[in-house]
Amino acid sequence: MTATTDGSTGALPPRAPSASDATAETTEPTDSIRTAVLDDTAESARRAAARATDYLLSLQDPAGWWKGDLETNVTMDAEDLLLRQFLGIQDPKTTEAAGRHIRGEQRPDGTWATFYGGPGELSATVEAYVALRLAGDAPDAPHMARASAWIREQGGVAATRVFTRIWLALFGWWKWDDLPELPPELLYFPKWFPLNIYDFGCWARQTIVPLTIVSAKRPVRPAPFALDELHVDPRRPNPPRPLAPATTWDGLFQRLDKALHLYHKVALRKLRGAAMRSAARWIIERQENDGCWGGIQPPAVYSVIALHLLGYDLDHPVLRTGLASLDRFAVWREDGSRMIEACQSPVWDTCLATIALADAGVPADHPQLVKAADWMLAEQIRRPGDWSVQRPQLPSGGWAFEFENDNYPDIDDTAEVVLALRRVRHPDPQRVEDAVHRAVRWNFGMQSRNGGWGAFDVDNTSPLPNRLPFCDFGEVIDPPSADVTAHVVEMLADVGRAHDPRTRRGIAWLLAEQEPSGAWFGRWGTNYVYGTGSVLPALAAAGIPGSHPAVRRAVRWLEKVQNEDGGWGEDQRSYQDKERWAGRGASTASQTAWALMALLAAGERESKAVRRGVRWLTGTQREDGSWDEPYFTGTGFPWDFSINYHLYRQVFPLTALGRYLGGGPAAVGA
Repeated sequence: MTATTDGSTGALPPRAPSASDATAETTEPTDSIRTAVLDDTAESARRAAARATDYLLSLQDPAGWWKGDLETNVTMDAEDLLLRQFLGIQDPKTTEAAGRHIRGEQRPDGTWATFYGGPGELSATVEAYVALRLAGDAPDAPHMARASAWIREQGGVAATRVFTRIWLALFGWWKWDDLPELPPELLYFPKWFPLNIYDFGCWARQTIVPLTIVSAKRPVRPAPFALDELHVDPRRPNPPRPLAPATTWDGLFQRLDKALHLYHKVALRKLRGAAMRSAARWIIERQENDGCWGGIQPPAVYSVIALHLLGYDLDHPVLRTGLASLDRFAVWREDGSRMIEACQSPVWDTCLATIALADAGVPADHPQLVKAADWMLAEQIRRPGDWSVQRPQLPSGGWAFEFENDNYPDIDDTAEVVLALRRVRHPDPQRVEDAVHRAVRWNFGMQSRNGGWGAFDVDNTSPLPNRLPFCDFGEVIDPPSADVTAHVVEMLADVGRAHDPRTRRGIAWLLAEQEPSGAWFGRWGTNYVYGTGSVLPALAAAGIPGSHPAVRRAVRWLEKVQNEDGGWGEDQRSYQDKERWAGRGASTASQTAWALMALLAAGERESKAVRRGVRWLTGTQREDGSWDEPYFTGTGFPWDFSINYHLYRQVFPLTALGRYLGGGPAAVGA
């Protein structure tokens, strides 16, 4: 199999093995040979699991948590430099370090991709180019000239996403009149009214509210240089485009945007001022104790800009702590480069690490597992958040993804934390039981009408937000997904609620969501391998037998897409081109582990596919017990925002090996 590792886009996805593939295992072995092969595979798995266990234990913070780097793309770094330029707080050390990182991510053709091995992406390339101009790179330098030539070939700045053009508008490189309008009066829409802010997913909501202030203020800072080289025709940087037919959703919202531009010119000053003050209060009320907003970088960046435009100086406590929180998203590398994380994942990483270690046989009362449980217990959120708008009577009890994000606990983390806590023999079992009870009650209360679970909100399914001209940056709603629903079902089964009618509704929803291929779509991980790897363990935990037709279809699909080397992989391009890329990609440690976890849950421990997958994991492990994984197997927004969780390559292979050796998940509830 030929993997695409140099950023080229022409390579075909790896093919699945066919029946005619000549391998040493095509002839049915005798019982004695089969036993010897299984014994040898198991012994290799034991050695690999022992090394991986030691390595993972060594990564735990003294406070009890784990956190791997969360790698996305260079737009985070570019926008950080643009923010500093806008606020006038740039410094040579940070600028040079960011420039070093951005240059290091450039592809040979001059472009920047949004995931490892992916194609060049226009908006990321424009933002990276502008950031390097801020870092002092000359436009006629060879690497810059290649980038600008490619940008022009793709349609120039006019063809970029809205967010990119907003950043350029802040410096007069783009006209505010040529951007979609986003009025702050949006905050006054009641929750039953279409396009109220709670129709948007929480990540979009937290970003849109501050941007309503930016859109109303339309600031322009002096540009340090011109960017004519990024336009197809600098004399007409935004050539007119025909509107879509008025009878289409696109045409309707394009005309609505034109009306909002007219409203911008005649908006009542008192009403607009009141709306911006309401937006400011909304923003400040949601600032976390450490100064961030929602524990993620984009809302923090735009909140700082918005409040600064309303007169908050940089020494104001809100902005001072906000800027300090952004500095904590920086990862300084040994080579002097500086990478910005879009967010940080300690709760997610800690619960997954705890599950992996327990399933690999680490004693339930091991001091490091107890310390992890203590840290997770202290992180449970006991106050209402934005989810309470839809569930005002529901008591809190969830966990968030990040260090500080009390306003937005998520259903996925909550389910996995419960599964982790129940694998630990804690010295205060009542404390664990109480926390689990609160979490189960909260997750039950967050079930959507259709029986599934979204990530942050209930019934966040309006189709309208995705139609707005402004919303071209990725998914902006939070409907139920198979992976989140599966984790909740697995958790509910684990606490003895498999036969609760609400759990059965979740199972029915999952079975209905299975694709004709036999796979399930993965919303928060890439992609069908992740979805299927999440659902089959949940169905098994809930008592669905391995002989069930849905399980058999999924097993056949996983066997079909297994790579020739024995591993599994799936490229981010499967989100755009399912027929060509679903289940296809270079083998990775995390995706191989997801497939193995699914097959093991389906009762396939002694199958050839499982044996080959385990061999791939043991054969690719490094001597220190870790695995290498440059590929992005996490998902923020399908296709639009991809993530490389650096701890995935460790926790999931260990979980899979542990379940292979132990016959399934660790005994829980001890």
